[in-house]
Amino acid sequence: MSDGGARRRYDSPVRRAQAAETRERIVAAGAELLHGFPVWNWRALTARSVAERAGVNERTVYRHFPTERDLRDAVLERMRAEAGVDLEDLTVERVQEVATRIFEYTSNFPLEARTPRDATVAAENARQRDALLSAVSGAAAGWPAEDRAVVAGLLDVLWSPISFERLVGDWELDPKDAIAGITWLIGLIQAALDGDPPPH
Repeated sequence: MSDGGARRRYDSPVRRAQAAETRERIVAAGAELLHGFPVWNWRALTARSVAERAGVNERTVYRHFPTERDLRDAVLERMRAEAGVDLEDLTVERVQEVATRIFEYTSNFPLEARTPRDATVAAENARQRDALLSAVSGAAAGWPAEDRAVVAGLLDVLWSPISFERLVGDWELDPKDAIAGITWLIGLIQAALDGDPPPH
């Protein structure tokens, strides 16, 4: 028998279908694993853990995904499809809809307590939260308590150093521009408290 015949048999439709089925099983196993982890815990998604979940050996995972980055990219693509999130041709009008889809999807992941903070920092954070809630409650006394808490929480997120670091680090904004953007948005929320309906 010629080498060409052996090659054709190796590349047969049955083998291709089996390979596609194995790849699908690996990607599905990766997505299932992530659903059991706190949001976006990618460090726990390894070729070994996925192989165990999919019922294949690690070598098989690497045959389909040469690196763990390739594996994670494929799993992320699957999760984006599960969430119904399409970032192609995103418009400002669709940002709210897409954000809703992202948050509804990620709300199904377990929450993990953050690393315990220094007692001084934790006490200051609690003091800031109480102050924000009091300020919002004074400005929107007629709103339901849960809506006042949502707005106070949003303000807490906005003035957090983490938000500032993200804008300067990930978005590479000039610190002055980051400050201007954050305070502009805080101003919009302040204005909304004067007459707009509550979030719910």
